[in-house]
Amino acid sequence: MEEQDINIPCPICTLSGQVKMIAHVDEIPYFGEHTQVTILCHDCGWRQTDFIPAEGKKAGAWTLRVDEPSKLTARVVRSSSCTVHIPELDLQVNPGSNATGYVSNIEGVLKRFKEIVVMVLRDLQGDLEENLEAGIDSETMDQIARLNQILQHMEGLDQDDASPLSIVLLDPHGHSMIMHPDAEERDLTPEELRELPVGPDPAVFSADEMA
Repeated sequence: MEEQDINIPCPICTLSGQVKMIAHVDEIPYFGEHTQVTILCHDCGWRQTDFIPAEGKKAGAWTLRVDEPSKLTARVVRSSSCTVHIPELDLQVNPGSNATGYVSNIEGVLKRFKEIVVMVLRDLQGDLEENLEAGIDSETMDQIARLNQILQHMEGLDQDDASPLSIVLLDPHGHSMIMHPDAEERDLTPEELRELPVGPDPAVFSADEMA
């Protein structure tokens, strides 16, 4: 894969002449041909990756109920416009302005959630230790207990008797998918289409912007 020069300034560091584009066409089983587009800046390290299917897709949601360990290996394509939701744990990750797409599996998606939960848990534990002299902070202790329960739930999914979880992908651009026979697809509701964030603006370049 060769890098192509993009004649635009970096949206983060604003430096010109360092922004490159890499486009790679590949075939994902059950998802079809897609183009992986990565825009990156060699000066500050900013990077944005997304997946664009060869065939037009409609806005949609995918849900997989993870009720047995084998489903942890189900493949997931998550685009930069996709919101990931775990309703049983009341967890949700929305696409921000620097969101990037990725191809992973259910276990990898859960790992990303775990990393966020662990980060928040450490911050709360630090706050609790700093404020011990002021007395017992019952609210913070309840939050810590809840986060530990969430971690235990996610980490126990590789056991046959684990409590099931649902992984839900909500994508207004329709570029995301869970590749498993038990995964369910549906249209997004009008309310979801109004409220869901769509992530970063796609990188669109005219012919004269390409070096």
